[in-house]
Parts: sequence; structure tokens; C-alpha cells
Amino acid sequence: MKNAKKEIKDCCEGHSVKNNAGGGAGVKIMDEKKEKILRRLKLIEGQIRGLHQMIEKDTYCIDVITQTSAVKQGLSNVEDLLLEHHLGHCVLKQVAQGQTEKAKAEILKVYKLKRK
Repeated sequence: MKNAKKEIKDCCEGHSVKNNAGGGAGVKIMDEKKEKILRRLKLIEGQIRGLHQMIEKDTYCIDVITQTSAVKQGLSNVEDLLLEHHLGHCVLKQVAQGQTEKAKAEILKVYKLKRK
């Protein structure tokens, strides 16, 4: 399992500015997605703090549940952005390099994660 995590990290780390000083389209795409993801996570963080306060103040249960649903949707949106990037860049790179079995395994992992 340790090797699988290393393989995924190697695939995705090439899209960051630190690891790809030569530039290229992959860097810009990940930077744009990264900013979107970080922005969404900050919003979710605020929603979680709001949930904490709602519980402390004994807020009406349905209002709390409504807020938890919003948090789940926000996390789902972050997950979608990450999966879109992974499939659109990392897995396609594997296919282009002739690593079709590895790409197939990645696609199946994504499919199984999304089913949960």
C-alpha cells in the first residue's frame, strides 16, 4: 500500500510549481484548480465553525441538519475537482506512457470511491 501512495504522489506532484520549474500547461491548470479548492475549503471551514456555534447555542435541529448538508455538498464539490484533475491529467499521462493497467486500476479506484 505504501508503494501505491508513492505512485499517486509522483503522478500528481509534477503539477505543482515547486516540482515543475520548467513551467507548462499542467502547472497553470493545477494552480487554478488549487486556488478553487483552497477557496472552497475555506468556505467549508467557516461552515464547520458555524455548525459548532449552532450546537453550542442549541439551534433547532433542522437548521443544523441543513447546514451539515451544505458542508457535505461542499466537500463533494472539492472531491469532484480533485478527481477531475486526477483523471484528466494523471491517468491520461499513464495511458500516454503505455501504463494502461495502472491507469485502469486508478479509474477503478475512483469509481469505487465515488460509489461510497
